[in-house]
Amino acid sequence: MIFKRMMKKFYPLFLFLLLSLVILFFVNNTIAKQAKLYEYLAQPATLIDLTEIKKPSLTLIFVGDVMLDRGVEYMVQEKGGGDFKWPFLRIADYLKKADILFGNLESVISDIGLRVGSIYSFRAEPEAIEGLTYAGFDILSVANNHIFDYGRAAMEDSFKRLKEAGIEYIGGGFSEEEARSPAIKDIKGTKIAYLAYTNLGSEYFAATEDRSGIAWLDERITEDIKTSKKKADIVTVSMHFGEEYQSQPTLEQKYFAHLAIDTGADLVIGHHPHIIQPIERYKEGYIIYSLGNFVFDQGFSAETMKGLLLEVLVENGRIKTVIPKTIKLNPFFQPEMVGK
Repeated sequence: MIFKRMMKKFYPLFLFLLLSLVILFFVNNTIAKQAKLYEYLAQPATLIDLTEIKKPSLTLIFVGDVMLDRGVEYMVQEKGGGDFKWPFLRIADYLKKADILFGNLESVISDIGLRVGSIYSFRAEPEAIEGLTYAGFDILSVANNHIFDYGRAAMEDSFKRLKEAGIEYIGGGFSEEEARSPAIKDIKGTKIAYLAYTNLGSEYFAATEDRSGIAWLDERITEDIKTSKKKADIVTVSMHFGEEYQSQPTLEQKYFAHLAIDTGADLVIGHHPHIIQPIERYKEGYIIYSLGNFVFDQGFSAETMKGLLLEVLVENGRIKTVIPKTIKLNPFFQPEMVGK
């Protein structure tokens, strides 16, 4: 009885104390959470560079042999009114989709020098460079067997004219260091290195420490590729090699192409056979043994009047895929996309 009377008397007080304890618990808990939140917010923010996570996609385009002399020049004069845009009129719009456009320049561009090569010697008029600019070429390989057709003076003049036109040349230079150095393009945060070599013609063509010339294709490419790989996300190597009009690569072509990929190159682009040769996926790289002709006057066969235009899709600093597209040369030696 006494206990019941005491409970009845102190019951309101008991409820008050219990409610106070519950409120105090929740208040303290809330204050503790807020304190942790303020402490977290007070810490220095670590910003994430989204460009390092995902870089914008790129489209690289590679084409084969470009020769703007002889029959091509004849068509420029007869059909194009002397305008060297003529050879590229039917494909220039397509080429403009490239973030970087590359080709092999199969002649010098000059009006000086004396012919020292065979009857198959090429020297395009200085105005020809206007066509290359119109087409949108960013980089051209000069490492080929026609670079010395009109002597060293014409070769050096050609280098100067390309540079003045804003077109980078690779595989040649006024010294060995320049000839073997890469052209590196930084496009949308992705760095792409371009190298070029040939072992056709004479080793006399090779640049030395104090003599202009081209980059000779030998085992020293491994040093250049390794150096380039440290500076770029993707390394492409142009090789002017193989045998003319042969549909399959030689053992020498395979050796140097595989050597380049083994050393760290991502893509090997070949030319000189003047017809298309196979595409090979080797390890993590791609090899196109010959793109064939792009602008040339070899109208004596169906094989020499077509070539490949290679689109290379790059995502997040790496090659995602390569897409070969066939081009055909019309009777006026203008390349056209097949199926367009």
